Amino acid sequence: MTPGKELIFLPLGGSGEIGMNVNLYGCDGKWVMVDLGMTFGDPSYPGIELVLPDLAFIEERSKDLLGVVLTHGHEDHIGAIPYLANDLGVPLYATPFTAGLIAKKLQEEGIERDVKLNIIPMGGTLKLGPFGFRYVALAHSIPEGNALIIDTPYGRIFHTGDWKLDDAPLLGSPASAAELKAIGDSGILAMIGDSTNVFNPEASGSELDVREGLLKVVKGHRRGRVVITTFASNAARLASLGWVARESGRHLVLAGRSMDRISQVAKATGYLKDFPPVLSWDAAAGMDPSSLLIACTGAQGEPQAALSRMADGSHPALKLAPGDLVVYSSKQIPGNELSIGRVQNLLATRGIEVITEKQAHVHVSGHPGRPELEAMYEWIRPEIAIPVHGERRHMEEHAKLAKACGVKKAMVPINGSAIRLAPNGPALLGHEKAGRLVLDGDVILPADGATMVERRRLMHNGHMGATVVLKKDGKLAAPPAITAQGVPVEEDKVDFLAQCSDAAAAAAGKADPRQAEKFADAIRVAVRRVAREWTGKKPVTDVQVIRI
Repeated sequence: MTPGKELIFLPLGGSGEIGMNVNLYGCDGKWVMVDLGMTFGDPSYPGIELVLPDLAFIEERSKDLLGVVLTHGHEDHIGAIPYLANDLGVPLYATPFTAGLIAKKLQEEGIERDVKLNIIPMGGTLKLGPFGFRYVALAHSIPEGNALIIDTPYGRIFHTGDWKLDDAPLLGSPASAAELKAIGDSGILAMIGDSTNVFNPEASGSELDVREGLLKVVKGHRRGRVVITTFASNAARLASLGWVARESGRHLVLAGRSMDRISQVAKATGYLKDFPPVLSWDAAAGMDPSSLLIACTGAQGEPQAALSRMADGSHPALKLAPGDLVVYSSKQIPGNELSIGRVQNLLATRGIEVITEKQAHVHVSGHPGRPELEAMYEWIRPEIAIPVHGERRHMEEHAKLAKACGVKKAMVPINGSAIRLAPNGPALLGHEKAGRLVLDGDVILPADGATMVERRRLMHNGHMGATVVLKKDGKLAAPPAITAQGVPVEEDKVDFLAQCSDAAAAAAGKADPRQAEKFADAIRVAVRRVAREWTGKKPVTDVQVIRI
């Protein structure tokens, strides 16, 4: 597909899911990309931590791609850059804080000289072929959350990025209601918008209120350490924790590499100006526990994060004890319930109190609830609403809400939907390839490729191996040797392996060893048949034939 005299929107990630945001806009034969994010692995991807978007569609058209414009610095919007941007071969554009995070990622991968990163000031503009961009600051849970006004020959787009309304933001100066209304007055063809919290009947709330709520909790705990876990990227929350530490008379400790990185970039770009001195881990280990406030990563139960290591006692310096308090200043992301519960159970077993947003006002979302969405539609007044950044149920509800707010047309995409916005839009032109890749160690693979299919089979069914040694006359030199891994036979394993060996020997006696493939397959079938009779499983089975 090559866009002609038309304006096309085509998401390759983030539509039908929360995470991995990648959006394409096309017109007059050219494309631009907005955001290049990733998501985290789940049990359906055994052994995988990072899942990346499959960019095959645009990689095949890379000569027509003009650049990648980033809205903000969350991983689901920039996380795939160090793995995929170099292959695209186009420049990146981001505001200073986001660019600082990206620069560190490029440096860690050793490709900072290969990828051109352009810094655009807050409120700045850029021109890419037929596309004009202007950054519009919106409140979010990270500094420099931005919407994009995208001007094209066929109409103006308002791409919201992630946002919320906050009357008392602690970092940055988001656009006012009057400024947003002026954008609407200029005429907006389509609004492509965040759907995450569409089912929330209340506004997301202000960071200032969370600051006061955290202070109340910390001051109310006098016996031991207070550990507050939050998203590392929430620099406004870090600012709040610094303030809370100062107001409560506690020393602040940071635990978690990503938290250190965010604080460094925030300070370098003019944020966290009043942040208190941070105590080192070694110094904290020798302090009175009741004088410490520890801010740490691990709010989603990540096994290697600081909180998980403190909970199981494996952290090299920071140890917890009965009487300490852990505060979850974060939201539980769907899918992470088990991992979060595991950490909270470890804490409870050790006599450590846990407080979440359900017990105290210690967190607000960075995404708009229904009242905020209604307000934005009142200001922007687009002709077309295209919900993104949500699961299907979120996006469908968002489309209904947009129409209830007076938007004439709405269309709900899936990843790969090619939607003509103008002229005569919205119209679905078709579906293009939009899949997933996985980062497996240092190798990027298709999420549905042979490696992952085989790994899932191994995970569910286990593995068996049969080694058959043949003499020159084709007869067995010894009974077949059988191994089993992950096959659910324990107490009677010796008998099980012996029966498998007998079955392999019987199959070898009947098959023609001169037909190597059929000979091995007959043994494989025989061994798997025994395994299925014993366990109900069909293990992955390999046969090795050795001739002497």
